[in-house]
Amino acid sequence: VQLVESGGGLVQPGGSLRLSCTTSGFTFSSYPIYWYRQAPGKGREWISTINRLGTITDYADSVKGRFTISRDNGKSTVYLQMNSLKPEDTAVYYCNHLGLWGQGTQVTVSS
Repeated sequence: VQLVESGGGLVQPGGSLRLSCTTSGFTFSSYPIYWYRQAPGKGREWISTINRLGTITDYADSVKGRFTISRDNGKSTVYLQMNSLKPEDTAVYYCNHLGLWGQGTQVTVSS
């Protein structure tokens, strides 16, 4: 099983990024996928979940209304569209499947 996050970078406050989590080694369409983040000096924080069909999503209050999770089962990939980014969104972002983690992708929001 492998999960590979990508799409992070440096963005100004108010900007947007789209993260990808590309997976392999399991039947992707059979499982929900989770996004987490870890800010410097803080614990890992859950931010979003998508069910296996992509029909049900959930978000932490800190990102609700700004972030959108989606998935493409044909590509075994989950996306996280992040809009109206704030400096407090600065963190390493990870996807998760059954307790397995990718290497993360760094998002830095700064002017």
